[in-house]
Amino acid sequence: MPVSKFIKNISNQWVNLIGNSAVFPLETRIFHSISIGLVVLAAVYAPYNFFEGLYVASISAALIATFFYFQYYSSRFRGKPHSNTVFALTGILVFSVNYFSNSGINGSTDLIWPSYLLLVLAISSYRQHLLWVIIYIVAFFALHLVEYYYPALVKHPFDLGRGQFIDRITAFPIPVITIAIIIIFIRRSYDKERSAAEDKAATIELRNEQILRQKDQLEQSNAEKNKLLSIISHDMRTPFNNIQGYLHLLNEIKMDGPERLVVERELLNITDQTIEMLSNLLYWSRSQMEGTTVDLVEANLLAILNKTIEIEKTLATKKSIELNCRIDAGITVVADANMLQLVIRNVINNAIKFTPQGGSINVDAWVLTNECRITVTDNGIGVDQGKKDTLFSMTSGSTFGTDNEKGVGLGLPLCKEFMERQGGRIDFESTPGKGSSFFIFIPLSTLSI
Repeated sequence: MPVSKFIKNISNQWVNLIGNSAVFPLETRIFHSISIGLVVLAAVYAPYNFFEGLYVASISAALIATFFYFQYYSSRFRGKPHSNTVFALTGILVFSVNYFSNSGINGSTDLIWPSYLLLVLAISSYRQHLLWVIIYIVAFFALHLVEYYYPALVKHPFDLGRGQFIDRITAFPIPVITIAIIIIFIRRSYDKERSAAEDKAATIELRNEQILRQKDQLEQSNAEKNKLLSIISHDMRTPFNNIQGYLHLLNEIKMDGPERLVVERELLNITDQTIEMLSNLLYWSRSQMEGTTVDLVEANLLAILNKTIEIEKTLATKKSIELNCRIDAGITVVADANMLQLVIRNVINNAIKFTPQGGSINVDAWVLTNECRITVTDNGIGVDQGKKDTLFSMTSGSTFGTDNEKGVGLGLPLCKEFMERQGGRIDFESTPGKGSSFFIFIPLSTLSI
C-alpha cells in the first residue's frame, strides 16, 4: 500500500474516532482526542507502575482510563456533552493523590500539571478560563505548602537515581503529546477558518464584480432607454412636424414653378431622412428587445451590395456627389446579407451626409488573409477629435450634415453590433476638414481564400 494512501486511511480512522467537524465543535473534538490519548497512556502506565511498585499511581492510571473512556463514549456516541468541571476537578484530585504518593516535588507530577491545565482551557469556554487558571495555581501552591510543612505525608517509592530517571522519562511524553494534540487542532482549525475566510472573500469579490457588471448593464440599458425616448419624443417628431408644415403650405398657398420645386425637394429630403431614422430605430429596437437572428451564408459580395450601392448612387447624385464602387466580382464572403446591406447603407449614407456638394465617395473591397476589407472613403468634413471615442456608442448623439441633414446617432452603433454578430468588425480613420475612411471587415469564404 502506498504511504500516502496509508496515511489517508489513518486520518479517516482518526476522524471517525473523534467525530466529524460538521457535527462536533472544536472543543468537543479536542476532548475526544484527549480522552483517547489518556486511555492509551493509562493502559500503558497502569501495568508499568504496578510492576514498578507504584501501586497508587497504577490504580490512578486505571481509574483515569475508565473515567475518560466513559466520558468519551457518552460524548462521541450518545451525544451527551462532556463536563468541563468534572474533567478539571478529576485532574486536581488525581494529581493531588499522585503528588503525595510519588515523591512530591521530586517526582514527575509537576511536569503534568501545566499540560493538563492546557487541556482544561482547550475544552472549556472562554469565560471559565480565568477561574480554572486561578484554581489550578491555588491547588498547586497548596500541595507544595502541605509538603513543605508536613514532609512526612509524601511517599518515596523509588530511589533518586535509576527510579527517578525512569519516572521522569516515562512522565515526559504525557505533556508533550498533550501539547502536540492541542497545537495540531488549533493549527488545523486556524487553517480551515483562514481558508473559509479566503473563499468567502473571493466569493464576495466575485459578487461585487457581478454587481458592478450588472450596474454597468443597467446604466447602459438606462442610457439606451433614454436615447429611445429622446428619439421618439423629439427627433422623430421634428421631421413629421416639418412634413406637416410643408403640406399645409402647399395646401394653403398656390405655388408654381421654382417655388413649388424647392418645397417639394425639401419635403422629399425630410421624408428620406425620416425613413432612414425610422428604419434604424426599428432595427435597433428589434435587436435590443428580441435579439437578431444571424443567417450566415457564403455569398458573392458584389451581388449582396450591388442594389444597395445603386440606391445610394441615386441619393448621392441628388447632392451632386460622385459615388464610385470598385468591388471585384470574384470576392465571396461569409455574411448575413441583410445585416451587411444595412451596415454599408448606413456608412455610405453618413458619407453622403457629411460630404459637401461636388464631393466624392469611393467604395473599395480588398482581399486580405482570411477576411475582406470594405473601405468607404469620402472627402467630407471628417470627424471632430472629441467625438472619435464615442462614435460607435449610444452616447454619440445626433448630428447635422453639410445640408443640415438630421441623424439620430443610432446608425453607427447598430453597424458595430451587426458586424460583431457576423464575426466581423468596423473601424475608421478621419482627419477633420479632409474626410473619413470607414473600414468594414468581414470573413472571407473558403472560395476566395
